[in-house]
Amino acid sequence: MEWLRKNLFNTWYNSLLTILCVWIVVQGLLGFLGWVFTEANWQVISSNWRLFWIGRYPVTQQWRIWIIFAIAVALVCLSWIQSKITNQKLKERIYYFGLLPLYVGFFPIIWWLIGGGWGLTPVGTNLWNGLLLTLLMSAVSIILSFPLGVLLALGRQSTLPVLRWGCILYIEIIRGLPLIGILFIAQVMLPLVLPNEIRLDRVLRAIAGLVLFSAAYMAENVRGGLQAVPRGQVEAARSLGLNAPLVVLLILLPQALRAVIPAIVGQFIGLFKDTSLLSLFALVELTGISRSILAQPEFLGRYAEVYLFVGLIYWVFCYSMSIASRQLEKQLGVGRR
Repeated sequence: MEWLRKNLFNTWYNSLLTILCVWIVVQGLLGFLGWVFTEANWQVISSNWRLFWIGRYPVTQQWRIWIIFAIAVALVCLSWIQSKITNQKLKERIYYFGLLPLYVGFFPIIWWLIGGGWGLTPVGTNLWNGLLLTLLMSAVSIILSFPLGVLLALGRQSTLPVLRWGCILYIEIIRGLPLIGILFIAQVMLPLVLPNEIRLDRVLRAIAGLVLFSAAYMAENVRGGLQAVPRGQVEAARSLGLNAPLVVLLILLPQALRAVIPAIVGQFIGLFKDTSLLSLFALVELTGISRSILAQPEFLGRYAEVYLFVGLIYWVFCYSMSIASRQLEKQLGVGRR
């Protein structure tokens, strides 16, 4: 009560403003809940549940998706257990010799399970739809754009003029172009200039566009972290006899990446949401499948229900990345040491 009196009811006009804001919030909340429970037709969600998650992926092959889900849950559990270990040396060994190889090997397994081949029935990328396609493209794009962005940031800091100006030129050109323009080049223009015998898959072209775009922004985030590392750190490392690659790997990058974790995760969240632009190029990811569902005659005009559900899915995944970012910062002691 004391906090309320000091912060919300300390003067007559603040009290009036607080009461007015509470009234507006309550009225809005009551109206929204009334629409949710009395007017909204949630059958559009329940009837198309499968389409939202995996789209037109063959029913007989859904067991592959469950295997991927089980492996992902197992990796998350192992990561949580590893984060609770207090012995720092044991923790690092488990990460570098256990978790890291598992994560690296997980993504080729995902691609093999979803696409088929090598003993499994092939499933064309035109059947990769819904949240399945959104997660696949965003995860692969994040994993590939991060090391490329780090290399571009290091190249921009290089003393070699050709390498430095090449990286600067790439970063500034890509950052000066809108993402939708890069996706248009990848999806529409690129097939026109390639030889007839070369036909790149639409999903691969989309991932390439997302990676190239995100890497330029990632490079600037990492460059900001590199500039935050005191110059004395580098000089001390060189005085100990470390060569240039070891200085970068052991001194510069750990401190730089640690300093820009919020910016990097923000870039990942933006990339995850940017996959919705691919619905403009006939890639039926989560937003694209929503448009297909809204075209069904029995659900015409149910935009609010569908897009509210889609927005909730995006929020859950983005907020999960934000929580993971805060946990990582807590483990690394960012802002405390």
